[in-house]
Amino acid sequence: MTAVVTDLKRPFTARLALAAIFFANGLGIGSWATAIAPVKAILSLSDAQLSFALLAMAAGAIVMMPLAGLLALHLGGTGRLLRVSSTLFAVSLCLPGLTPNLAALILATLLLGLANGLMEVPMNTHATAIEQRWGAAIMSSFHAAWSCGTLAGATLGGLLIRAGVDPQWQLAISGCAVLLVVLPSLPKIGAGVIIGQSQAFALPERRLLGLCLIALIALLAEGAMTDWSAVYLTSVLAFTPAVAASGYAVYAGSMLIGRLFGDLVVRRAGRRQIILLGAAMTAAGLLLAVASVSLPITFAGLSLVGLGLSNMVPAIFSASAAMGSTPAIGISMTATAGYGGFLLGPPAIGAVASFSGLRPAFLLLILAMLAIVPIAVTSLRKTIPSVD
Repeated sequence: MTAVVTDLKRPFTARLALAAIFFANGLGIGSWATAIAPVKAILSLSDAQLSFALLAMAAGAIVMMPLAGLLALHLGGTGRLLRVSSTLFAVSLCLPGLTPNLAALILATLLLGLANGLMEVPMNTHATAIEQRWGAAIMSSFHAAWSCGTLAGATLGGLLIRAGVDPQWQLAISGCAVLLVVLPSLPKIGAGVIIGQSQAFALPERRLLGLCLIALIALLAEGAMTDWSAVYLTSVLAFTPAVAASGYAVYAGSMLIGRLFGDLVVRRAGRRQIILLGAAMTAAGLLLAVASVSLPITFAGLSLVGLGLSNMVPAIFSASAAMGSTPAIGISMTATAGYGGFLLGPPAIGAVASFSGLRPAFLLLILAMLAIVPIAVTSLRKTIPSVD
């Protein structure tokens, strides 16, 4: 596998433009998160049936992520690949709202997953190239832009739901918003990183296994919160869809706040400490949200989850870029594992919920987050860079 950094002569301009693309991707995901509960209600889907649609999205992304390197090589860089993938993402975002039944929804979410998977890996790989050119930890700022996008998408979705707009129009409006952001930004990010063909389907390097597992668990929790938090608030706590959208916005807003200050915190505390503290905070927040039937306490738990998860993934991606034999290998390995968790987590939660309910399913997330602590302590003690 080869990694070639090209056409980043203006890192400040490239940083701002790529942050806009992160924002656009987050906007699409946040819009989809608020549309899930209305789509579920319109199609009269059970939790188990919804999990099939979410699994299709996961399958599409996981199939496409390892191919991102081949396509980046063919097109001449991650920046050029993002021109294709971000456009496909905006278009495919509109599809789930147009579906008349479960089979069509599964096909639509499969296509959305393919586009999202094709966007995630080059987006984060490109960010590590800019971070290395910058010479300091800035990965959290890109993920802050993504969180800002999810908050904007959730807010937009909530406002449209309150106005009585159907999911098909909600997602169509969101898809147009994504295009409006990415189209002027794409020419400014540069060609980026070329990932060679020989490593496109390689297994993770041994030194990256711990980080890959941590990335999988952390992003599994993120995916579960994205796809199931609004459903949990409506189906378990019996809040209205508008209130449920506000709950997701609380989570996304807390994540944004954490990431806005994330680079400073990572530089002072170190990546390993950020991962450990984030896992503990996320577990505590999930426990608070699951154990409560009060809206303020539930929202407080969601806020704590957002803060806990906020800087874990940026720290993992930056560390993997430093630990891999090349930055491109490190980021592609952990991104594929992590986003596999992000997209497989929601259907797994749905499968558990179909047998035991959503509360026990969320309790499993708490155990998964706590498992990060011994993994980080034992396997990453001497390998993960502790201070940037």
